[in-house]
Amino acid sequence: MRAGATALAIGGWLLGTVAHASCFAVRDPAFTALYPLVAQNPSRALAVVKARIAALPATASQSEPRTVAALYAIQANAYEALTLTHAQRAAAGAGLHLLQGPTDPLRLELLSNYASSFTSPAAIARAIVQIKQARALLRPGSRSDVCLETTEGILDMLRDRSDLAIRELTQAYMQGQALRLSDARVEAGEGLAVVLRSMGDDHEALAFARQKIQWDQIHNASEDLSQDIYIKGEILRTMGRYHRAIAAFRQTRTLSASLGDHQGVAYADLRICEAKIGLKQFAAARRDCERAAPVLTAGRIVGMIKETQAQLARIDLAEGHPARAVKTLNRVLAAHGTDMVAYTVAPAYLARAEANAALRHYTNAYRDLSTYLHLYKASNRANRTRLREALEVRFRAKQEFERNAVLRHKLRLASDEAVKQRQLLHWMEAAGIAGALAITLLSYILIADRRHRRQLVVLANEDPLTGMPNRGHTAQLATAALESAVENSRPMTVALLDFDFFKAINDRCGHAAGDHVLRQFARLSRSALRTGDILGRWGGEEFLLVLPDAPLDAALATIERLRLLALGIQIPCPTPHTDLPRVTFSAGLATTAEGPRTLDEIVARADTALYEAKDAGRDAVRISRAHTQSASEPRRA
Repeated sequence: MRAGATALAIGGWLLGTVAHASCFAVRDPAFTALYPLVAQNPSRALAVVKARIAALPATASQSEPRTVAALYAIQANAYEALTLTHAQRAAAGAGLHLLQGPTDPLRLELLSNYASSFTSPAAIARAIVQIKQARALLRPGSRSDVCLETTEGILDMLRDRSDLAIRELTQAYMQGQALRLSDARVEAGEGLAVVLRSMGDDHEALAFARQKIQWDQIHNASEDLSQDIYIKGEILRTMGRYHRAIAAFRQTRTLSASLGDHQGVAYADLRICEAKIGLKQFAAARRDCERAAPVLTAGRIVGMIKETQAQLARIDLAEGHPARAVKTLNRVLAAHGTDMVAYTVAPAYLARAEANAALRHYTNAYRDLSTYLHLYKASNRANRTRLREALEVRFRAKQEFERNAVLRHKLRLASDEAVKQRQLLHWMEAAGIAGALAITLLSYILIADRRHRRQLVVLANEDPLTGMPNRGHTAQLATAALESAVENSRPMTVALLDFDFFKAINDRCGHAAGDHVLRQFARLSRSALRTGDILGRWGGEEFLLVLPDAPLDAALATIERLRLLALGIQIPCPTPHTDLPRVTFSAGLATTAEGPRTLDEIVARADTALYEAKDAGRDAVRISRAHTQSASEPRRA
């Protein structure tokens, strides 16, 4: 992953979410009087501070430099909350020029805000040097040091050094907890939510995000709260929980609109659009994307503009306009993804491949599909590496923190011994006990952390609702099975299963009923599958079934067993519904006999067949037309 692309990916999401001013112990009256307003309504705070700056005499910068600098700090924080990074940088820079004290909390606040305004890799690297220089002059473990370490962690995340970011943010979080600096700990925790989400550790990221939401609810920080809920929505969206993600983004949108945060509204609209595409609500998704586009264009955030265009192209493709989709995606990929949000590049190539295939431009489609596959594999390898690095670095950070704590304890003991010689024996005994306790504690941490790492590996591969392999792990298992089938010339069938009228079950009986159906299907399906068969949750109510050494007739028999099991699932409904549908699914099948060499190819064919099954009235099975045979089953009552 490129550092510049990572900065773009985080730009519209992270910048402005980690507030710095509440962390530093700034005591200047001009600052403390206005900062709460920034967290509640940054647009209003800007208006107030501009009026106060305008009312100052022309000589105020010389006669009252701290007052002016404090007002600039408020201004910079307000611009940061509104994602206006150029204005944020200008305000923070103006305030820095007025102050000299290297350990002055107000100056450190301005420095932190100034550093956070950059997104290019070179500028971020320079900003990190400035932060390190400032930290070198501070007492290690002090409040200001913890706050700057959080800033440094966020900057390392922006330049694609998640390994460093995890270590720094974990240390800041633990130090804040040890010193009972609740605000510093919560800010570091929010940074950890962002970093862990980018590394695929969605469940722990969600826990940190919820912690920050609770903090801002208690402290009535409306602007911060809207950004926290946005982060929560992003995590839910990547987990495939689209309805809950949309609810979070709508809450963010309402809060942002009430605060005059137009960029925040646009980001929420874009994410609602993306979640609705995941739900295949294409017409509604188009309205949200088109509402976001002009605001993002006016903000000149290139990566987010192109992401919006790519989503609109996906909608065009789904609605039967492949030529229009190709035209848009050609503009999106004009720079081969170097100016795009990193995680959006591969899906854009896949969408263009599908659009070109629909237009029968097979050479172009194959080229784009090859690029997509290369990016997809590279991303999977990088994500696995990053998750492993995150676990290792966090464990080392905990060890380092404990070791430093023990050293500080020993230094205090040594000082006491020099003053109280007569208590030497007493202190030696105490030191021995402390050492034994420290060894016991470190042993416990080692065992507990190993257990935690094993749990994280399970969580990284398992769908939390059904206990089945999640999409990423299913793709890994399916890819390995396909490679084995191709290498050994063995048959293999892949099926996409999608439950019918699932929205009706959720709407009439509640989402708990829908979750019950999915859990029951996962439990029952194990009895219908062979040891080597793979069934994983692909997203929402869709499952991917991989049947190694299974020709088409054997695969159809397996599908029929699963269908009968699904029909037996009882839907728990608080109120009776005479027209409530039975539990059925539609399926699309594709086999290696058609010649696909990659998982994306065979899944794309199965997906096409699934659409045909849905169009046939649901509760049906369709086989990819690329196969030399054709088969289907009539819709069952």
